Amino acid sequence: MTTRSSIKKGNLMTTLLGGATVVTLVVAIVLGLAAPLDVNQGSLVRLMFVHVPSAWLSYLAYGGTGLFGLLYLIQRQRRWDRLALASAEIGVLFTVVTIVGGMLWAKPTWGTYWVWDARLTTTALSLVVYGGYLLIRTLIDDPERRARVSAVVGIVGTLYVPINYMAVEWWRGVHQTQTLKLLGKVRFDAAPVYGWVLLMAVVAFTFLYLYLLNVRGTLAAREEAREERELMEDLGAPGVVGASHG
Repeated sequence: MTTRSSIKKGNLMTTLLGGATVVTLVVAIVLGLAAPLDVNQGSLVRLMFVHVPSAWLSYLAYGGTGLFGLLYLIQRQRRWDRLALASAEIGVLFTVVTIVGGMLWAKPTWGTYWVWDARLTTTALSLVVYGGYLLIRTLIDDPERRARVSAVVGIVGTLYVPINYMAVEWWRGVHQTQTLKLLGKVRFDAAPVYGWVLLMAVVAFTFLYLYLLNVRGTLAAREEAREERELMEDLGAPGVVGASHG
């Protein structure tokens, strides 16, 4: 496949994912606004349609960081390292969105923006773990070594996902239990009328993740190609484009 055809394919994928993201987000917004108000929380219940999908997206992104890191260690192809980086950045972004949404929800219901509850604490710690992941990448100049070290950190970091998910069960605090229980008997702990809204919101945020991953991965590839060109020029071979590593 030529570079030009590869670029065209990438642009088409970006367009398709962007279109799917917009359509599903619009549907989720319409369903969310049309959903009835909660008896106890009133319109605050609509925060759930952003808070829960944001948390899901952060799980998905951190899981992706570990998966792409593992694929890099197996295949040694730099594209997996680029996707791992992109996924980690997305995970950090939506962890912040999750925390902010949770704080806005907590103030009127708990009377405070923050408590050192197990779920909240482990969520905050994930910013330390993946912030460290991103920091490590800036401290290692050698691309191959940087990719290897980052892959190991990313794989270990995925332990956050099950720990954070189970935190409300292992260490009971003020945070409610899981909205969707996956262990034992699968159960959705929310009014059924909100189920379809949450499902559509989760689908929309999943497309959003794939779209952002595609865009950020493409940008990372361009940055890497530029760095390789600059390295070749520094070595005294101006105009020579570095070989692609996948």
